[in-house]
Amino acid sequence: MQRAILVIAHPGHELRVHGWVEAMGPAVWILTDGSGHTGRSRIDSTTRVLESTGAVPGPVYGSMSDADLYNTVLGFNHRPFMDLVDKLAAAILHEQVDCVAGDAEEGYNPGHDTCRLIINAAVRLAQLKSSKPIRNYDFTLVGPPDQCPEDLRDHSLWLNLDDEAFARKLSAARNYPELQAEVETALNGAGNKTFRVECLRPVNSHSLATRALEDDPPYYEQYGEKQVKSGYYKQVLRYREHMLPLARALDSHVEGNSQWRASRS
Repeated sequence: MQRAILVIAHPGHELRVHGWVEAMGPAVWILTDGSGHTGRSRIDSTTRVLESTGAVPGPVYGSMSDADLYNTVLGFNHRPFMDLVDKLAAAILHEQVDCVAGDAEEGYNPGHDTCRLIINAAVRLAQLKSSKPIRNYDFTLVGPPDQCPEDLRDHSLWLNLDDEAFARKLSAARNYPELQAEVETALNGAGNKTFRVECLRPVNSHSLATRALEDDPPYYEQYGEKQVKSGYYKQVLRYREHMLPLARALDSHVEGNSQWRASRS
C-alpha cells in the first residue's frame, strides 16, 4: 500500500486531482485557508470533499490566510517556510511516504509557487535521510489538466477516469460553493471531457523550482499591480525581488542540513 501526501496552497486544488485523491487517500496539507481578499475561508468545503474521498486533513490545514502568506514573502521572513519544510520532511519520513504531489509552479499565483518550493525542499531533505525513493509530482492548476512536456509523458502518472469516478469529480466541483464561478468557466471553456484526464508529472526535487524568466513578468506581478491600485494590497510581490530570495533561502536550508549530517557521519 503506497503512502501519499498531497500539498496544496489553497483549498479547492484537490478537485483538480479528485480521482487520484480517491485512489490514494492521501493526507492533505493546505498552506492557506483560501480566503483571498474576501476574508472567507474555503476550508470547510474542502473538508467535505475529503470526507467523501477517504482522504484526511494533514497537520498543516489552512493555518495561514492568503494575506499572511503574501506578507510573509514580501517581508523576507523565510523562517515559517523553513519550518514547514522541516515539518513536511519529518512527516514523509515518519509515515514512510512513497509519493508527494502538489501544485505546479506556473507563475500564476505566488502561493502556488511557494507551495512548490516547499514541496521540493522537503522531499529533498527527506531523501537525504532515507534510502527509500520518494516520488515527487506536480499537476497544473491553470494549464490544461493533460498539459505535460513531451520528455515527461512516459514518466507521468495518467488517470483516465471512468464514468462513475468522473461523475463524482464533477459533483464535487459543482457543489463547492466558493468556486462556482471558476468551475463553470473551466468546464464551459475546456469542455467536461478535458477534466476526465488527470496528469501528475515527475518533478526534480533538486531544482530551485524557479521559472525561466521571459520578457514578460509572471502573471501574479501583473495581477498584483491591479490589486495594489484597487487598495487590496500595499505592495506588489515580485519574482526577482521576493520569490527568488525565498527559493534560495530554502535551498540553503536544505544544504545546511546536508552539511550538518555529513559532519556528523
